[in-house]
Amino acid sequence: MSYRPTQQMKKTLLGGGAVVVLAGLNAPAVLSFAEHRYRAYKIDRPAYKAEYGSWERVVIPGEYRTNAIHAALLHTGKVLIVAGSGNDEKHFDAGTFDTVLWDPAANTFKKIDTPEDFFCGGHAALPDGRLLIAGGTARYEVLDGKVRHAGGGMRVKNENPDKPLTLRKGTVFRSPAGVEYVSRFDVTVPKAKRAFEVDYFGSGAMKPWKTKVTASEQRVFVEAVKDGPRAVATGAAQYRIQGLKGKAADNAYGLAEKITMDKQDFQGIRAAYEFDPVAEKYIPVAPMKEARWYPTLVGLEDGKVLAVSGLDDVGEILTGDNEIYDPRAKKWSKGPFRYFPTYPALFLTKGGKLFYPGANAGYGPADKGRIPGLWDPEKNTFTATGGLTDTDELETAASLMLPPVQDQKVMVLGGGGVGESGKSTARTAIVDLAKDNPVFEQGPDLPQGTRYLNSVLMPDDTVFTTGGSRDYRGRGASNILKAQFYDPGTNEFTAAADPTIGRNYHSEALLLPDGRVATFGSDSLYGDRANTRLGTFEQRMEVFTPPALHRGKGERPVIGSGPEALVRGGSATYAVEGSGRIAAARLLRPSAVTHTTDVEQRSIELGLKRTAGKVTVAVPQDATLVPPGWYMLFLTDAEGTPSEAKWVKVG
Repeated sequence: MSYRPTQQMKKTLLGGGAVVVLAGLNAPAVLSFAEHRYRAYKIDRPAYKAEYGSWERVVIPGEYRTNAIHAALLHTGKVLIVAGSGNDEKHFDAGTFDTVLWDPAANTFKKIDTPEDFFCGGHAALPDGRLLIAGGTARYEVLDGKVRHAGGGMRVKNENPDKPLTLRKGTVFRSPAGVEYVSRFDVTVPKAKRAFEVDYFGSGAMKPWKTKVTASEQRVFVEAVKDGPRAVATGAAQYRIQGLKGKAADNAYGLAEKITMDKQDFQGIRAAYEFDPVAEKYIPVAPMKEARWYPTLVGLEDGKVLAVSGLDDVGEILTGDNEIYDPRAKKWSKGPFRYFPTYPALFLTKGGKLFYPGANAGYGPADKGRIPGLWDPEKNTFTATGGLTDTDELETAASLMLPPVQDQKVMVLGGGGVGESGKSTARTAIVDLAKDNPVFEQGPDLPQGTRYLNSVLMPDDTVFTTGGSRDYRGRGASNILKAQFYDPGTNEFTAAADPTIGRNYHSEALLLPDGRVATFGSDSLYGDRANTRLGTFEQRMEVFTPPALHRGKGERPVIGSGPEALVRGGSATYAVEGSGRIAAARLLRPSAVTHTTDVEQRSIELGLKRTAGKVTVAVPQDATLVPPGWYMLFLTDAEGTPSEAKWVKVG
């Protein structure tokens, strides 16, 4: 089919040509202008959109623009965009924490009162549709050479078995040499444990006059009151707590192994909240035992949530202290002990094991916790998975369970070296966990080495990938303005329309109920190719409309009346006009994504039966395939065109 330029387009192109003739020495700049106009003309053609899709920027009123660090789709169809302090220390110091609720259907925005700094916390969907958010920021890092006050972790001991000890922020600890240090956070130390001695050789009665008291403890970060190296303490010592008198002073004290002027990392918080999508507010629940910054929260088959890894309350990576949240009791309990780097990707697999593809973000040594494998939380065993290349470039890699989840295949895409490394890889790899001895096999390469790639499961069983950068946090103007689809059936990438906004660190992408993909955020370290000008946080949003929604406009499948509640192992029938052309049915779990980590999204194949004007879908029985919660039900026709989603709840 030929295309005939409009009269206006002829004028534009002729005008551009006239400028080229007159410009002389300025030809390169004019050529760039002409190329820009031609590109705009090309990507606006219906035939182009039908093959590659299209991008559109979202109009955001100024008061709702924020630093999108986290994004989660709720069962109301709205998107929770969480900034917290937004990687802005001025906001942190001022206690200005931000959350914005966006309604994509109406393109309306609402500010949400944010009680804690959820910046760099974790999140997971709960069975009732609430979003669990746990962890965040207690303190910003202080880099080497910038530390003025010596600091470190203080273990506060309480030997009183009758009363807990509460110390407020600003409590002073004095060393044996008289040097004073001040706590930066409130801390409550539980009562000491009292055990009575039992006379096993006599009556068996307890001897209350013979008791053993074991001191309880909590940690808190302290800084020297005075600046300079004289406050550095290189050896272990006991510190007296100022302001305590009498027995309280004897029963409580501080212990520190060392207090230094080394770099001081970010520190986590213990706070946990549920966000209620209906009331549209945060509701506090019991705090975690451990403070966590950069944790992963992963939902389990019974509706509970496992919190893994993170930096603790003194800025050290947790050694393996994980914990489990029970949404019924609103409390945490001890989880299986295992070390992972921060923000590890963990996927619930058939049978209840968690698969770790090695993808992670942020913190941890290069030689620990980087090996992919299957983790059995019940037995706390870990079976390594081999076959993966470029294993030193898994930090900031994308990973996901390929659709449908019944196939039990996990893909890892791109990634980079540990820390501020400039290395990046184009490698993709796929592991089939249904095999007896699964190993990674090489997939098709990305167009170039890519860190921070966002990858989204689509209703037609493809994977949409977009953005990223070649270098750490987009250094050297290395943002990648490319997007592509991966087809698990053909094991190939095909090009999609190019985004117009670069996305790297602190960026997100997620599937919307109408079948489009929304992209948010980006936090480039520098704003120029020479790395001389500091970058600014990207607050613009852009939405991708896939090719299928540009073909046969107005002919999308429509899901009519039918049940909202689905039962595993059961079936449900929906009214669908033209049901005979429906080719597939999928449940897609909504995303909760941050730092290239989205362990929530999964696509579940449903059994499909078509009758006149109706479609009946069958839900798998296995809760490890279909964890409890809210899902988007999509129907797709033979052309790959999806319906708009119908929200359903699986109990």
